[in-house]
Amino acid sequence: MHSEDTLNTWNNNSWFGVDQLRDDNLETYWQSDGSQPHLVNIQFRRRTTVKLLCIYADYKSDESYTPSKISVRVGNNFHNLQEIRQLEMVEPSGWIHITLMNQRTNDPISTFMIQIAVLANHQNGRDTHMRQIKVYTPVEESSIGKFPRCTTVDFMMYRTIR
Repeated sequence: MHSEDTLNTWNNNSWFGVDQLRDDNLETYWQSDGSQPHLVNIQFRRRTTVKLLCIYADYKSDESYTPSKISVRVGNNFHNLQEIRQLEMVEPSGWIHITLMNQRTNDPISTFMIQIAVLANHQNGRDTHMRQIKVYTPVEESSIGKFPRCTTVDFMMYRTIR
């Protein structure tokens, strides 16, 4: 995700905030309580091609707080989200890789928004923990190989090789 893109959650109370989903620390987590589904919404400033969504879950640490069933939805905004994947996880430990491909064309999806909905937890737990979320876009090809697109001001200043 770019720094301009937004990540937010919808819940009644967050014991640990959204920052913990992106802090690269597997010991921290975002916690949501209240009624299910627990929602994590990732919004992009412009339409973004997304290839892979990764979620870190640790059943041994989180037990009944660990998601067991999640839904991944994409769309332009909250009003037209469509489910593209639903996963059931049995005592997950580590990174869960979710490919986000257009089912008709088998290309990575292009979207303004991704929503992760925790539909159920292990042991019928009500509250949920999510330790990390990573969103990956496809690597663009250039004349000298595969490189990520440089979009920050700092990178743009030095993008030409002389």
